[in-house]
Amino acid sequence: MADQQAAKASEEIVDKVSAPPLPSDALIIVPVRGMVLFPGTVLPITLGRPRSVLAAQRAVREQKPVGIVMQRNAGVDDPLPVDLHRMGTAANIVRYITAPDGTHHLVCQGEQRFRVVEYLNGWPFFVAETVRIPEPIPSSNEIEARFVHLKGQAVEAVQLLPQAPNELLMTIQAVESPGALADMVATFMDATPDEKQEILETVDIGARLERVSRLLAHRIEVLRLSQEIGRETKASLDARNREVLLREQMAAIQRQLGESDEGKAAEIAELEKAISEVKMPKEVEDQARKELRRLQRMPEAAGEYGMVRTYLDWLVELPWSLPEEAPIDIAAARRILDEDHFDLEKIKRRIIEYLAVRKLAPGGKAPILCFAGPPGVGKTSLGQSIARAMNRKFVRVSLGGVHDEAEIRGHRRTYIGALPGNIIQAIRKAGARNCVMMLDEIDKLGAGIQGDPSSALLEVLDPEQNNTFRDNYLAVPFDLSRVVFIATANMLDTIPGPLRDRMEVISLPGYTATEKLQIARRYLVPRQLDANGLRPGQVEIADDALSAIIQHYTREAGVRSLEREIGRLLRQAAMRIAEGEIGPIAISAVDLQVILGAQPFEDEVAMRTSIPGVATGLAWTPVGGDILFIEATATPGNGRLILTGQLGDVMKESAQAALSIVKNRAASYGIDPNRFEKTDIHIHVPAGATPKDGPSAGVAMFMALISLMTNRTVCSDTAMTGEISLRGLVLPVGGIKEKVIAAHRAGIKRVMLPARNRKDFEDIPEEVRQQLSFVWLERVDEAAAEALEPASVSDSAAAS
Repeated sequence: MADQQAAKASEEIVDKVSAPPLPSDALIIVPVRGMVLFPGTVLPITLGRPRSVLAAQRAVREQKPVGIVMQRNAGVDDPLPVDLHRMGTAANIVRYITAPDGTHHLVCQGEQRFRVVEYLNGWPFFVAETVRIPEPIPSSNEIEARFVHLKGQAVEAVQLLPQAPNELLMTIQAVESPGALADMVATFMDATPDEKQEILETVDIGARLERVSRLLAHRIEVLRLSQEIGRETKASLDARNREVLLREQMAAIQRQLGESDEGKAAEIAELEKAISEVKMPKEVEDQARKELRRLQRMPEAAGEYGMVRTYLDWLVELPWSLPEEAPIDIAAARRILDEDHFDLEKIKRRIIEYLAVRKLAPGGKAPILCFAGPPGVGKTSLGQSIARAMNRKFVRVSLGGVHDEAEIRGHRRTYIGALPGNIIQAIRKAGARNCVMMLDEIDKLGAGIQGDPSSALLEVLDPEQNNTFRDNYLAVPFDLSRVVFIATANMLDTIPGPLRDRMEVISLPGYTATEKLQIARRYLVPRQLDANGLRPGQVEIADDALSAIIQHYTREAGVRSLEREIGRLLRQAAMRIAEGEIGPIAISAVDLQVILGAQPFEDEVAMRTSIPGVATGLAWTPVGGDILFIEATATPGNGRLILTGQLGDVMKESAQAALSIVKNRAASYGIDPNRFEKTDIHIHVPAGATPKDGPSAGVAMFMALISLMTNRTVCSDTAMTGEISLRGLVLPVGGIKEKVIAAHRAGIKRVMLPARNRKDFEDIPEEVRQQLSFVWLERVDEAAAEALEPASVSDSAAAS
């Protein structure tokens, strides 16, 4: 029976479960997966389901047997009676154990077969009315013969097993009951659970002996074949070792006779010549020659021969010497940047400054540039332009999703298939030690149990350390100080501080509609014409079509979606030309509906803000700025504030602060202060599936609440951003340039910004500044005075 500790634990748990007493002829059922308990055998059972744990504890408490029944489908986590077999084994619980990790274990001894008549209700575990099945008494010579045959098979199977215990052999020989022998052999035999269940359900002893004997004969045949395969494998290995020994002896004899393997000698001579020509540093050359001597002494059949040869290939193929660098032509660099990129004047000026410093101080430690901005604004192409301007090789290393430090530093040569890290591989690909290397998507580095690759990049990007960068595979220093590293990122928050501190961040904002039109006309259309096999002049896309695509078919900070839509237009034109239509084919805005389908984006600002309680805010996202709508409504209640739309903690606090300011200024806006106690206010920020956070929506939330409580709509052409304090001050926020560009893209005419963000006004593109009017806010009351429609206008808008 279970020990006292287990019984005490079971009493404490079972007492918590109110269940009626068990009928005398009922049996507690414990369902199991993938195992069968036979009468006369002892098996451990691990309990994982709460229902099974309660059943076992009840049985231990009342010292009752349990019925072990196998599930029909092991994948069912919460089985019903129909999911269980109808026949099982009644068993006594020999021991109940609760492990330190909280798992429960039973040691059960099978007693007798039983068949389930029906399952009973009223217990938190399975209880069934059962019929015990007595073991038949053998009475024929045939059964006796089958018994002797099966015992002989079992002894043979045990002898074929590697390291079989003698106790098992003695136990089999001591069994005197045919039924018990069949059950014991079935328990230890390597058979499927379903096959064992069939044996359990075979009550007739003769049929049971025959079924077990047939399965055991198959297992014996498998064991014989396994032994034969093992002997053949051992003989093959012995032959291989003998061959290696003979080859070594043959090589020794050849050396004594002055003969050698001409192919290997030529290979060694080729490697030695390469080592002399690549102008390695002394430490690296010493290591290479040491490995070359190892290779000379090593037979070609040796397992390490290929590893050493591959390592030497890497050493001789890396560009150890510095090529002669042509002086940087600043005028040509400026021309290349203008050819490849439209606008981006500040970015180009900073790149020209960078190149000028490299020209005047070629050996100096130049800063590492990091281009940060939304997708599709030209970060990667800027790196390519820098390589063209410096007349150097360009190579790109993608860091997105890298979570293993060995991807940067390489694997040690002890591992099969080891290679250098991505940095050394890129240097070899470029073929120059002074290449321009772009570390793409550096903000998407991961970290895992294999290490932190961002920490490995600290050495790579540190000018004070990277002149002796040591890759784990090479195990010798490599000078990275002449590599021009350029990183790209969509957002800076995910870049670790020490890594971000090693880079100079240059922000690339989104483009305005006019800039996108010029980019499409100068770069995207010609590129897509070439990609679709079209010649200039065969297809003409009007400016109004490009403007319509920018306004109604794309909504992005960059131009990737714009290029895809242009590609769709040109593919349709290519199809028409391939079918025999004579060009040129002209595409205007009226053709877009047929080719591109319905417009996926439309101006919803006026529609959204046409009722009280809605304000238009501005948000910053990793893919550029965007507008968001703050919606507020009031219902009878007891003064609760309900916030929805997946808001973060900071945004929730902004909503609470906005409500407190509105309550504090209720009298000045003609709001009944008692109304707040009788009203529940619900603030929602679509889209509900997108997480949002940050303090910059404070002004918009205040305006939505004031609009709701005064029943005056917010001007539909006005958007706002700014953090608020409980004193009603409007505090500065970030991302002003991206937010204002997003407002312009959405058709907003007026933008309200914190007065302390005036310093960011110069960063806004001139075109956007001319087309928008700006209101600079010191306090929230100024926002209400500027943006709320008069009461008469709001009433008529609400009525309409």
